[in-house]
Amino acid sequence: HYMDQFTYAERATDWRGNNNIAESIYQQLRLERYPVPAWIVATAGTGGTSATIARYVHYMQFDTRICVPDPENSCFFDGWTRHDAQACSERGSRIEGIGRPRMEPSFVPGAIDRMMKVPDAASVAAVRALERAIGRKAGGSTGTGLWSALKIVAEMVAEGRKGSVVTLLCDPGDRYLDKYYSDAWLAGQGLDIAPYTETLDRFLENGVWPD
Repeated sequence: HYMDQFTYAERATDWRGNNNIAESIYQQLRLERYPVPAWIVATAGTGGTSATIARYVHYMQFDTRICVPDPENSCFFDGWTRHDAQACSERGSRIEGIGRPRMEPSFVPGAIDRMMKVPDAASVAAVRALERAIGRKAGGSTGTGLWSALKIVAEMVAEGRKGSVVTLLCDPGDRYLDKYYSDAWLAGQGLDIAPYTETLDRFLENGVWPD
């Protein structure tokens, strides 16, 4: 039996409960200062994760918004902004696990509050910053989500708004030592992470996101 996850991922989870990923997020936050997050940031491959989280948020009537960051060479951002279910991209994503060259049936644009286009160099800079901060390597999709989450935090700080912002550590980075953690690979891809690294360092040091 062929489990077509790109078509049916958003239907495979009972988003009304039963220990789905969205319910787990709120359970983990229940003792935090802001247990209902202002934003949940979820990257999209099949689209099933963002759909599950968004539907659970709406079902429970939480005051939480959903942001889906999209890497280069992915069509989700264009399809969402243009309301175009036929949107496509001629190239595949360099950020493994997320980004698609065509709109997948499991991606539910109407459930999403915001999308953010993230340069691949920013995703790599973010996972390297994460390693410096916590000593753990993560995959590129984690970096895409982390970059967007920190940018949202910066917006909230600038506007004087308080609350929590959630994103996911999607996968370990050990399998990407010859890619996102390789300066030679970055050079071969023409990716310069220095400006994005500087942005992250400045934000983490003084809470200001450079324009």
